[in-house]
Amino acid sequence: MCYIGPKVVSNKISVESIEEVSSVLKRPPVIWDNIHANDYDPQRIFLGPYKDRPTELIPKLRGVLTNPNCEFYPNFVAIHTLATWCKSTSDGGQRDVEMGDEKQDPCYSPEKALTLALTDWLQEFLSADQNGARPKKDSSDEEPMQTDIGESPYIPGPGENPLYTAEPLTLDDLKLLSDLFYLPYEHGQTAKTMLRELDWLKNHSRAAAAETDETAEWCSRAQQFDGMCEAVVQMFNRLSNAPNRSILYDLYNYICDIKSGVGLARAYVKTLGGQCPPSAQLMNDDPEPWGFRGGLSGEFQRMLPCHGNRDLFRHPLMTEVYCMRPYSPEDKVQVQKIFMEMKSAGGGKMPLMMLPPLLCDSLSSGELAPSPQCALILEDEIGVCGYALALTDAQPAAAKTQRAVSAEVLKDFPSLVTIQVLPRVIDSTPAKRMIVRLLSSIKNSGSRGVFCELRQSDRRMLDFYTKLGCFKPITMAGLPEDVVAMGASL
Repeated sequence: MCYIGPKVVSNKISVESIEEVSSVLKRPPVIWDNIHANDYDPQRIFLGPYKDRPTELIPKLRGVLTNPNCEFYPNFVAIHTLATWCKSTSDGGQRDVEMGDEKQDPCYSPEKALTLALTDWLQEFLSADQNGARPKKDSSDEEPMQTDIGESPYIPGPGENPLYTAEPLTLDDLKLLSDLFYLPYEHGQTAKTMLRELDWLKNHSRAAAAETDETAEWCSRAQQFDGMCEAVVQMFNRLSNAPNRSILYDLYNYICDIKSGVGLARAYVKTLGGQCPPSAQLMNDDPEPWGFRGGLSGEFQRMLPCHGNRDLFRHPLMTEVYCMRPYSPEDKVQVQKIFMEMKSAGGGKMPLMMLPPLLCDSLSSGELAPSPQCALILEDEIGVCGYALALTDAQPAAAKTQRAVSAEVLKDFPSLVTIQVLPRVIDSTPAKRMIVRLLSSIKNSGSRGVFCELRQSDRRMLDFYTKLGCFKPITMAGLPEDVVAMGASL
């Protein structure tokens, strides 16, 4: 009888669960273990150790049957560490030793087993294989090569170096590879560090845009993140030059994918730091086909909301139910009420009458109607709690405020947007979804960019726009004191 554990792909298999199954079956079971199975996700492969199965299970089982990766050669680590686990001895009575929140098995260390497996696997990488080599032709089928008589062939001198020398693969490279493709429920230590650093750099990107107390720390951590990304690239290069081509062919799609993902994250961090600002790509009347990346699939992805990191960085469960709907003329009074309340709260100690007007004030006050399909309302159980309004052409708002906006700004950011949410909306997710949907509608209207104006004293909305990631500070002539402008390209 085979037992897969509490789940199809079990994170942990406890002694108690095996004892319970054995009491029902009246015999020790065989574990069918899917911990290294990757047939449910074509972008994942598992090169981590066999773990979270205490060695106390060994005398209580008839055996362990592993169901590893679909690819043959990458299963070296899975089978090697399982063999190390099977050879571990346990007296059957000693319980696991607790170390803080983790439990340490006194007879088996997954980290040590992984190091042993990778050390032996490295020798496989460094040995040339016959299966990956190109089949040789029969000498009778080969045609003689035509050569020019009279020209002496070039023979490198003893002191000359080749143009490129491939660096050999190292144990550290395989440890990094294992960290990047660890286990179904767990990333390796290096991968965890890279994800934490990227999340921190993204959430504190304001420190890179302006001189703050965190600027030096942001630059230092960005440099460290860049170094970790470079290590992945170098690992990819050395792995691509490994003599054993059969192992490489099984891994190649996966390491290409992770290299691309790391490269994208690396470029994003450099953009946040202003090292490589995105270039403006002008679309003429006769565009080339490579301007539309991804084909139909790419078009679908661009129309959908951005895929975030909701599955990686857990957010508190929402206890409130919000409704996002189109704006109607009946909402004008509620929008004005929210506008005046938040203007008073975000204006600091300065009286309302002395606050310099913003271009978007005419939208929020109802003096100008928003563009069609460019106005949204957010409601909770109490009532209207937020709004997002936009003008696809910002010039009417500039005329209403009697403030000129330069043609250079309007060329890149022709549309005006404003969003406001009451403080009782603690979760930022509804507001983010509202602005993403609004920006999508503005983009569909043909606009190439949006901008907004904010008071520096309104720290709450400044942080909101900054954490969106797409809005960056822009320079606008004639801005009143204590007013900043932020823009986003679409």
